[in-house]
Amino acid sequence: MGLFDKIFSSSSNSNLSKPEAFAGIMLATVAADGHISDEEVAGFNAVISRMKLFQTQSASEHLAMIDKLFGILKRSSAKELLTKSAEVLPSELREAAFAVSADLIFADGSVEEEEKVLLETLQQQLGIPDDLAMQVVRVMEVKNRN
Repeated sequence: MGLFDKIFSSSSNSNLSKPEAFAGIMLATVAADGHISDEEVAGFNAVISRMKLFQTQSASEHLAMIDKLFGILKRSSAKELLTKSAEVLPSELREAAFAVSADLIFADGSVEEEEKVLLETLQQQLGIPDDLAMQVVRVMEVKNRN
């Protein structure tokens, strides 16, 4: 990391809001395999449009949030975005974030190794118990089977 990376990354990556943290986890999930499919984009947008967490965002606030998160993703990695987001995500949103991430991983019909690793990392970072994680993954696999 260079001198300017230290300066710019510390000021622009800090202080994620609840919506940014949740969306950051979703973006890290869909970017985990290095490719964001049309199905993953549709799933991402569907979650944003349904959740109360995002209902008060104006269009400009939504675009600013997406720009900020993509900036973090471009400067670092999906894993780093996931970690930054998980650190600030409140406990009441952790199970939902894990479930949404599992759903997004299955959205394009295949689960890549990078996505498996990311979901396991997310489970650990969010403190999701193994039994709940297994139930969520099984349900999402069934939901997205065809």
